[in-house]
Amino acid sequence: MRHDKDYDFDNGFRCVSDLVKNHNYTMELLEVLVVTDAKNRYSFSPDKTKIRANYGHSKWIKIDWEEGTPPDVLYHGTAEGAVESIMQTGIESRSRTFVHLSVDEEMAVTVGARHKKNGKPCILVVNAKQMHEDGIKFYLSGCSSVWLTDYVAPKYIEQVVRCS
Repeated sequence: MRHDKDYDFDNGFRCVSDLVKNHNYTMELLEVLVVTDAKNRYSFSPDKTKIRANYGHSKWIKIDWEEGTPPDVLYHGTAEGAVESIMQTGIESRSRTFVHLSVDEEMAVTVGARHKKNGKPCILVVNAKQMHEDGIKFYLSGCSSVWLTDYVAPKYIEQVVRCS
């Protein structure tokens, strides 16, 4: 049973005690999840009484993301069927609160492969340096391999790399 006291809606946290007591998790399992998740998606509060997803929320969660200077180039994984539309309208957050950009092509391919019903995975190369110089904000997601931004206009997409 969900209790509002078990959630910190402003910061995206959920009480560890609720997960342990009501959902068959153990503290050890949660610690392993935080440490071993390949995308570094989860984190604890400083006192380890709460846990949250660092990014990928479908609802607006107020998290004090660290604004930062991204690498010069970032990558966005998508499916071949979405490329034409993206080149016209840009990369939008859609059902997520932010656009997710990867620091390497490998992660972008993994993301693009999730959309296989729309064709082969494709990687979009994004000129993050120019975006940042133009005043567009970037946030480090709590994971050094994923950067967040509100939107990527088509003019910042430098290249489309098709993958097989």
